[in-house]
Amino acid sequence: MATAAKALEDQSSISFPKQVFRLVPGILLLAAVGFAGKFTEQSIAKYGKAHHLTLPNIEYVLWAIVFGLILANTIGVPELFRAGVATYEFWLKAGIVLLGVRFLLGDVLKLGGISLLAVVIELAVAIAVMTWLGRWFGLPDKLTSLLAIGSSICGVSAIIAAKGAIDADDEEASYAIAAILAIGAVSLLVFPLIGHALGMSDHAFGLWVGLAVDNTAEATAAGALYSDSAGKIAVLAKTARNATIGFVVLAYALYWARKAHVKEVTNKAAFLWQKFPKFVLGFLLVSVLATIGLFSKPQITSLANLSRWAFLLTFAGVGLRTDLREMRKQGLRPLVVGTVGEIAVATVTLGLVYGASKYFAL
Repeated sequence: MATAAKALEDQSSISFPKQVFRLVPGILLLAAVGFAGKFTEQSIAKYGKAHHLTLPNIEYVLWAIVFGLILANTIGVPELFRAGVATYEFWLKAGIVLLGVRFLLGDVLKLGGISLLAVVIELAVAIAVMTWLGRWFGLPDKLTSLLAIGSSICGVSAIIAAKGAIDADDEEASYAIAAILAIGAVSLLVFPLIGHALGMSDHAFGLWVGLAVDNTAEATAAGALYSDSAGKIAVLAKTARNATIGFVVLAYALYWARKAHVKEVTNKAAFLWQKFPKFVLGFLLVSVLATIGLFSKPQITSLANLSRWAFLLTFAGVGLRTDLREMRKQGLRPLVVGTVGEIAVATVTLGLVYGASKYFAL
């Protein structure tokens, strides 16, 4: 305890400029990996054009993740870079906030009541399926709760938010995160293939991705791999799911407080505000400002480009933070539960979206 306290004291004594400086090497690594992904995409496109070849259009987001995965699982990420690499979640949130400039309120409303109803159904199905599977496979109750929360809302972020609220162990959180990350990586390859095979529209595919893919980074990437329009809808649907995080985590916190006598939630409004993803509000604010015409066309273009650069760092970080060796150490049961549960949720939401696209011209 004394050692941990001293470490925290030493950390707090570091000046702000030094703390920022510690992030620089890792951020430069994110930029290098992301730029390598962008360079690879452009080089393949130029080669195909020069030689009159039709080559698959694999976008930079997937290349950045692949290069990050290779680096992290071969030579590893040295300690010097880890603090900066960990900022990838910040770049994700910044990218989504800046992306709001491309979403006028009319575009947000295009998500529609049917799509919002699908979000509610997805939450209920994911929680029910993961809870049943976790109990059937004999997983610890809190690990089951973390998997249910992560799969229903926003993956790793939801698991981290819920960990403290239900007093889950670090090991349980690691198991849940490992399972969610592994499945999210696979979704980048599988979802676009299914979408093209079924001939899904950009709106339908974007909605499906936003409903079925857990981590915001992977959902954004999977949508963008399909089309720019699908990427926009995926962000909208995913943002709607993210906005429920405070309510779902609060419900689980109250449940575990009654069941296991963990710390009681005394101020529900403060709890909701603490857990609510603030970047969602930033996204809506920028969207409102764009709707009322505060930004000129050149400014909109510049902010949209900044969001792409932020996503470049984000996707590089997704690869660099995915340790396949650690996932193997976690055992198979959480991964099996997560995989079966995600397949069930993806199947149900695909049916919802496909049906809505046929009967409601989604």
